Amino acid sequence: MGPESESRAKLWNHMELGRISAIFRYPVKSMAGELLDVARLSWHGIEGDRRLAFRRLTDKSGFPWLTASKLPQLLLYKPFVLDSNTAELPTHVCTPDGKEYELRSDELREDISSRYGSDVALMNLKHGIFDEACISVISLSTVHGVERESGREVDLRRFRPNVVLETNSAEPFEEDRWVGRTLMFGDGNSGAALRVTMRDERCVMVNLDPDTAERDSEVMKTVVRMNENYAGVYGTVVRAGELRVGQVVTFGKVGHSEAHQRRCPGTPPKNALDRSAAIHSFQQQILNDYGR
Repeated sequence: MGPESESRAKLWNHMELGRISAIFRYPVKSMAGELLDVARLSWHGIEGDRRLAFRRLTDKSGFPWLTASKLPQLLLYKPFVLDSNTAELPTHVCTPDGKEYELRSDELREDISSRYGSDVALMNLKHGIFDEACISVISLSTVHGVERESGREVDLRRFRPNVVLETNSAEPFEEDRWVGRTLMFGDGNSGAALRVTMRDERCVMVNLDPDTAERDSEVMKTVVRMNENYAGVYGTVVRAGELRVGQVVTFGKVGHSEAHQRRCPGTPPKNALDRSAAIHSFQQQILNDYGR
């Protein structure tokens, strides 16, 4: 690294990026999410995020999970905890019709199977069920930019992020420049941190209204037109810790010993492509263990 590159790196390190505006987790994949004030960021993402999913029993691929891209109404199912003092994960689900079923009940499974038109089964993976990475981040500037360009109101929940940042810059898609950098949360050098590994390429789910499941293809068309269909970024956790709304976010650098600890057995690889392959390999092994 030359003197100019070193100078640029020092300038980026510890530069304040903004603050956390919102935190979301989605206990059941593709169902409605939860808005949190505080969350624990563990090695496998926000605790309780996407730990549950319904899989399509007739699907033999490496990605058999039922998502809103296959059943848009899945967004309208609302998981909840009946007694918040006894469970980390939801215990019940409210259906689009307003009926309440236990999460693991035959009634809920049959309700979803009927809407989808084929049998499904609930699965619980303790390390989560993710498409690409265990944590996603987007800025309000990006959401507002898409909103302005599309000429319509865009609910940020369409992007299904984990962490929403209010950045000091109003530039949309600023997240693209974060790839390869470390985001540190909170004051000091001991808080949660994640390494930004890749841009978030969007799918048709951004077209779905989170409250009605109605489609509006102009949202995705706008993201394609503005930024080649990328909005937000994915990351891998390099230091566990607490996330809190209002928390300051800075660019930083995690020490070698922490980074080494992060790559212990059972945690995803640091390389984004290797990580994606590892996730799918891990999920495939789980499916093989459960049988099809």
